[in-house]
Order: sequence, then structure tokens, then C-alpha cells
Amino acid sequence: MRADDPFDDPVTARAVIAADGTVTRWNEAARRLLGHRAEEVVGRPAVRLLADGAQPPRPTAGRRWSGTLALRHRDGGTVTVWLLAHRGRPEDGEADGWLAVTPLPSGPADPAGDALLWAAMVQSPCATVVFDTDLRLRGANDAMAELFGLPAVHLRGLTPADVGGHPWHKELERHMRQVLRTGRGHDVRTNPQVAGRSPEEAWLTRISPLTDDCGRVVGVCVTAHDFTEQNKARARLQLVNEASLRIGSTLDVTRTAQELAEVCVPALADFVSVDLLEHDQGADPTGPFTLPVPLRRITHRSRTAGAPESVTAPGEVVVYPAAAPQADSLIAGHSVVASVPSGDLDPWLAVDDAHARQVREFGVHSILSVPLRARGITLGVAAFTRYRHPEPFTHDDVLLAEEITARAAVCIDNARRYSRERETTLTLQRSLLPRGLPRTAAVDAASRYLPAARTGVGGDWFDVIPLSGMRVAMVVGDVVGHGIQASATMGRLRTAVRTLADIDLAPEELLTHLDDLVLHLSHESAGDAGPGEVGATCLYAVYDPVSRRCTLSRAGHPPPVLVPPDGPVRVLDMPSGPPLGVGGLPFESVELELPEGSVLGFYTDGLVDGRGGGADTEAGPHVLCEALSHAASGALDEACDRVLHAMLPPGSATDDVTLLLTRTRGLPSSRVATWDIPADPALVAPVRKRVLDQLGVWGLTDVSFTVELVVSELVTNAIRYGAPPIRLRLICDASTLICEVSDGSHTAPHLRRAKTWDEGGRGLLLVAQLTQRWGSRHTAEGKTIWAELGLAEEA
Repeated sequence: MRADDPFDDPVTARAVIAADGTVTRWNEAARRLLGHRAEEVVGRPAVRLLADGAQPPRPTAGRRWSGTLALRHRDGGTVTVWLLAHRGRPEDGEADGWLAVTPLPSGPADPAGDALLWAAMVQSPCATVVFDTDLRLRGANDAMAELFGLPAVHLRGLTPADVGGHPWHKELERHMRQVLRTGRGHDVRTNPQVAGRSPEEAWLTRISPLTDDCGRVVGVCVTAHDFTEQNKARARLQLVNEASLRIGSTLDVTRTAQELAEVCVPALADFVSVDLLEHDQGADPTGPFTLPVPLRRITHRSRTAGAPESVTAPGEVVVYPAAAPQADSLIAGHSVVASVPSGDLDPWLAVDDAHARQVREFGVHSILSVPLRARGITLGVAAFTRYRHPEPFTHDDVLLAEEITARAAVCIDNARRYSRERETTLTLQRSLLPRGLPRTAAVDAASRYLPAARTGVGGDWFDVIPLSGMRVAMVVGDVVGHGIQASATMGRLRTAVRTLADIDLAPEELLTHLDDLVLHLSHESAGDAGPGEVGATCLYAVYDPVSRRCTLSRAGHPPPVLVPPDGPVRVLDMPSGPPLGVGGLPFESVELELPEGSVLGFYTDGLVDGRGGGADTEAGPHVLCEALSHAASGALDEACDRVLHAMLPPGSATDDVTLLLTRTRGLPSSRVATWDIPADPALVAPVRKRVLDQLGVWGLTDVSFTVELVVSELVTNAIRYGAPPIRLRLICDASTLICEVSDGSHTAPHLRRAKTWDEGGRGLLLVAQLTQRWGSRHTAEGKTIWAELGLAEEA
């Protein structure tokens, strides 16, 4: 036999018994104990070693058995020994067999005479065991024997492998050899999982070298400290830290409730449900509560796939009667713990068959209900259920659940308040935006507006404004910031733009007036937000379908995209201009001729930033041009949807997005008539004749009387009060007839009510009464007075 073979330990009798009951190994100490040589035993049934009448061991559970057996000696006598047997290790090739060991009698231990054992026992304050350099157990106190699950009197002389029964012993042996080799102590955290002890127990095993007077390592002392409570406290602290990191990642009520449930399952409970009180939109839920209490299930989570233990699906209303833990905790305003063994749940389950059936089926033994409260408001209740956790909820569990739900309640309340404010802001925003785009003879238009997905509603706006002379104004703007303040500022700016557009200001002049307004608004808010807090960008364009020319000016806004009917898509190159609110800097405009059917794409920076992002400022406009490449033909609404799909993945908008597409129309020259008029009152009658002839060409003789009066009045006023050159222009489309008279004077007429005996002053009043609307606009050469007749109304 090999001298270095641990199986041949001379102080411990060892035998290996295969699964079929035959002996496969037999050491020298076993021969000394029973007298049988190895060749007389190996290969033969182990039951032959039992004395007459002795019953073989019958393990009932686990991988280990210990007890007293009567064995047959070779000389025919009987030897009664304490025997420990456990399943062999796979690396020994005996995973299905048994290793049987018993220490040889060595006489009673004398702690006073054994300095090694005496030092270990005196110095160890807890469960202690001592091994020599060969890792033979020299002594163990009762606490360690209890931890091993074996009598202390029979442990002397065994090795960790002999004790066996759990991989923990193999790990212990490996660490002890390391301590013997290095002379340095080592700590191991482990769970022995001894039969009869809680599987949640955690132990700190401290392995220390024992030295003699010369400093030589002569053994190891192993002490075990119950670390269960410290481990639980650490797990609770870790769970609280995890909750603070994971709960409230979004401003969404449902997602926040889901995060609460995800954190607590299975660490704290086997099933968690979150129910919130039903309340009117915009109102804070308040108590006191009346029974039964209706709540809406927001979410639940289970350690069992599919959450089969839930009676209520997310989104459904659940009504809790009196005696239900959820109702009791809401009424009392504090946590409630109820358990099945104590009978706390009996009154509730007696009237709720569905929950009673689930409790019986899954073996629910305890429920913890914690009200969700934040800022003095009760939002709902979180219920924690245990059926796989063997232990009921403890006081520490209640404190932990309250800490986590308190954090979650604040996040849920923040999300609820944010959702309410967002809905209010979005309602305000949509009410301030145009409900529909007007149908004009100049352009076809389509638009899209998307509020930001996460940062809240901003101040984007757009508009299409009909102007005189069949012209149309197109505007897109963006107010800095988000929320109600930005939406309110947007509404004021949009109203200002419509007012300034109504007096037919040139685009660069309109932006100058708008810049003054933003400066005024910024100074108004200086007391609250500080100067310069109000800012905006804007792009304003005017298109004339008669000349097919478009004039554009912008104030720090992204330039539009032009899609010609027969050319490449491009971003218009035009002066940027300062953002609104800077003040003191001029705005410039550009004028270009647009072929009929050209598409202009106006947008806010949220569209291109959402696609390009980062430092690559060219990526967004490039993708936008690609998305608009086919917009010259087809429906504009489809083009809008195609652009949003290409530019914005679902839910990715970090800022408001506004898109306005317009396709230009041209008015045929046959629908426009122009006459230069000398400044002679005697020529008014021939002018009226020409106008009547033109109306006959257009088939509008039904309105000839009204048009004749309007033309006569406007031309007479231009001759009398204006300055040459004087020009008359008629513009006609399917539904409108416009009469324009231009002269070189910059003096604008005023509508007034003439007194009874006044000889004049009734001309413009007559024009206002006979036409649908009228007005004046200044031009570079003077002014133009115009009047518009609705042909359908006249007919």
C-alpha cells in the first residue's frame, strides 16, 4: 500500500462499498479493527461482516448515515463500533457507492494534557474544531458537533472527507490545506445546509493556523460564526439600494409600479401586486375611505411564470371588502401583516371565493399590505405575498417593504403629476395650434405635430395664413423650453404673427416686430426667470401664385427643404438671422421663383436632431432630403407619414416635432387682368366698361353690378387722393374675385362713418358692405387697396 494514500490512514478504519453491496476497498486500520485482510474482504458482500442478528444500515434521506453496528471479527468475536457512512465522491469513482469510516479507539481525550486541543478550545469563542497537520480531527466542541450533525465523541480521528455529507466539507478541506501551506488564516462564507437547519443560514468560517513555541504550524483551528442576521441585514440594504437605482427610471406610472414589483420578487415576496385608487383626472385621491374599496390593478409580478396566483389582470378594477389586508391597510393608514395559520385572513376568504381558492392552491401563508403614500396623499396599496418563502413576514421585512414602497410612492406621484401636467400642456398646445389648414388657391398643405416623448410638450407651432391677392403666408416656429410656459408663449407668438401678417408686412419686417415682442416678453419674465429666458426661432415665407415667387426670411430657424417637380431635392441656402429675443440685429430675406408643383418642407429642429443627433449636423437634413425625394408627386399626407417614419423611430422624439409640407400652385395669366390708369377722373367710366367686358369673358356677369361699384369707388379714390402711377388688377379663381387698386402714395385710407349732411366719406364704408373683406398693404412703390368678393355668396 502507498504511504501517501489518505485512504490508508492508520487511525481510521475505512471501507468502500459499491452500489451492489460488495466491498471494493479495505485499509490497514480496518484490518487492525476486525482482523480481516484486504484480500479476504474485497470483492465479497459487505453484509458478511455483520455479526449475527445485526441489521444493515438503511439511510432514510440525504447522502450520509451514522450509527452503532455490531461487526464480526476474524476470530469469531463481535466488535461494536460507531460507523459513519456517506456517498462516495465522483472523483473517487464511487458516486453510487458508500464510504464507511470509524476511528480506532485511542483512549479518552485529555484536554489538559493535549496542549493543542487545550489552546484551541480556550481561544475559540464559538463552534470550534481542531485538525492536525494530516487534517485528522483532534477535537471539536459541542457547538461544532451540532453544526456537523454528528456526536462529538465519535469525531476524533476523522478527516473532512470522512465527515462528508456535503460539498462544504470538501471546500473546507481545500482551504485548510492552504492555511497549513501558507501559515496565514483564511475566512470563508458558506451555508453548511445541515439537515434540520434553515437553508437561509449563512456562516462565516474562520480557519486559523496553530503554531508551537517555535512558530511551526502544527495544526489548524476552524471556528464557525453564525452570520445569518448580518447577511440578511446586508441583503436588505442591498435591496434598498437596488430599489433606489431601479425604481423611478421613467415618468410613467405603470412602468414605475412594474419596477417596484420587479425589485421585490423574489427577494422579498413570491408575488407582488400594485393597485392604485380610482380618481378623476386632475384630482388628488384623498381619504377617509369607505368600504368596500375599489382599486385598479396597475401591475403584478410573480416568481411563477404567467402569475397564475393572480385573480385580477392588470388594468381591471378590484374591489376589496372589509377584512382584506389591502382594505385594512388603507383604512388604518399603515402596514398590515396577515397570515393563514393565525386565521387573520379567514373573514376575507370566507366572502371571496376566488382568492380563497388561490390561497389553498398555492399554499399562501402570509400577506403584507403596505399603503402607497406620498406628500400626504394615499395613492394605493402594494401587497406582498409569500408561499415559497418558508418564513412569515418579520418586523424587519415590514420595515424593508415600507422603505421600498415609500420610495416608489414618491416616484409614482411624480409620474402621476407629470402625466397630469403633460396632458394639460398638450391640451393647451393643441388648442393653440391650427385645428385644420385652410384651403387656398396658392398652395396645398399638410402638417404633423408630435409632442416630445420624454421631456414634455414644447413650444413648436406652424400656420398657413391666407393673405390678400391670393397670396399665402407659411410660418413655422419653436419656443425655447417645455411645459405650460412654453405653450403659452407659443400661443402669444402665433397670435402676433397672424396679426402682423394681416397688415401684409414683408417677411423681414414681420420678424423684426416679432423680435421686439419676444424681447418684451423676456423683460416681463425677468422678475421670475431672469432676463433672456424667453427665446424662439421662426421661419416666415410668403408665396404669390400670380408671380409664382416666394419670399422667405428666418430667425435662427432651420432652412426649408425645396422639392422641385423636375430637379434634385435641396436645402435652401438663405441667411440664418439671429434667434428671436436677441434684439438689435437685422433680418434678411431671399426671393426665388418656384415652378408650379414645387414642395416646400418646413420643420423644427426636433425632426432633424432626432435622426442626426450629436455633432453630425448634416445627417438629419440629408435623411430628410431622401425622405422627401418623392414628395413632388402623390399625397402630401402620405409624404408627412413617410418623413416621420424615416426620421423618428417609435418613441425616440426627445423634442417636439413639427412638419409642414406645402405644394405650390400657379394662377393662369388668363385669370388676371391689369390696367394702367391715368390720373383723370373722366376716364373712370371707360375703366368700368373694361372691367364689365372682362367679367363677361370670365362668365361673372352676375356680380357685375357689385364689381362695378367697388372698382368705381377704389379707382376714384386713387385718382383723387393718391399719386401716379395708378394700376387696377382683377384676380379671379373658382371661388373668389379680388379687385386691387395701386398708386404711388403711402397714405393709407381709413374707414369712417359719414354724418348725415357730409358730402363724402361713404366710399370705403360702401366697399366694406359690398365685399367679403377689404384692406390695404404697403409696397415699395406705394400702397395697394384691395377688396375680395366671394363668388358663391354673390351668386
